[in-house]
Amino acid sequence: MSKVTRVGLRCDAAPASGVGHLVRCVALAEELCARGVEVVFLGEVRDSPFALAQLKERRYRRVTPPEEPARLAALAGELRLDAVVLDSYDLPQESGAALREAGLAVLAIVDGDPLGQEADLYVDQNLGAERLDRPGDWLAGADYVLLRDSVRGLARTPRRWPLPRVLCFFGGTDSAGVVPAWTRALRETGVAFEGTVVSPTPFATLGSIKIIEPTSRLPELMAGSDLVVTAAGSAIWELLHLGVPTALSWVADNQLIGYRELVGRGVAAALGPVPDEQAVGVLARLLADPAAREALGRRGRGLVDGKGRERVADALLALR
Repeated sequence: MSKVTRVGLRCDAAPASGVGHLVRCVALAEELCARGVEVVFLGEVRDSPFALAQLKERRYRRVTPPEEPARLAALAGELRLDAVVLDSYDLPQESGAALREAGLAVLAIVDGDPLGQEADLYVDQNLGAERLDRPGDWLAGADYVLLRDSVRGLARTPRRWPLPRVLCFFGGTDSAGVVPAWTRALRETGVAFEGTVVSPTPFATLGSIKIIEPTSRLPELMAGSDLVVTAAGSAIWELLHLGVPTALSWVADNQLIGYRELVGRGVAAALGPVPDEQAVGVLARLLADPAAREALGRRGRGLVDGKGRERVADALLALR
């Protein structure tokens, strides 16, 4: 059995698709590099300084790949890759098959439906994924959540601030453009708070709300918050690991399964899809009730132990 020494990670980041795919691939790359495996990112990064910074800070090599599956397999050969991780909703569904036919091991990171992508092993880190009956070999559920070093090295200690500290963000790009509306909803609660809003596009707001660009300091901001308002995307796993009280919406259909699971387990507050009167009421109650907020955080803490990337790396390296 040959040893895996070089892995390609096929993922993209752009305003329309967000940066979640790249962020979780970065987490897996950190684990692989710690084991002496070389990684190469295969993907495009468009209009996202935050996403580019994730790669540059870690000195990861990035190569822009061809879209056509046979040419992707040829590039993998030129780069002398042993395995490829596929993490994208937009790849041609023949990509995995072409890579496998070229002799590479393939791991596909998915959210529910693999969209016809062929792989030796699939990873679905969503809560409840372990209950799904699907053909093939799967690592499913929260035991396989991929977290970056910047999250795994943090610990949250609830503090008593004069006003609750609120963090509002919707991914690294706010692909649905909903941050301004949720910021207004927070103001409409009429409850005093200190807010930090992450937005790639500046906008005017009132009160003690600070607007910042997407930042690599997001995990620290999460850990220092009394309440986070966000979507049921990849960042929710970081929030659960840290035990941060969270109020959830969703901005894409693939997030709805996770939203229902998290709300159903009582580990996040349900805001619904839009910042309407009901959502404002939920936010007002959470801002005014520290005990209710912290109960959410306690229930969520422990669902994500932070060792998922180790389990995924073990399985990936065992494919050859």
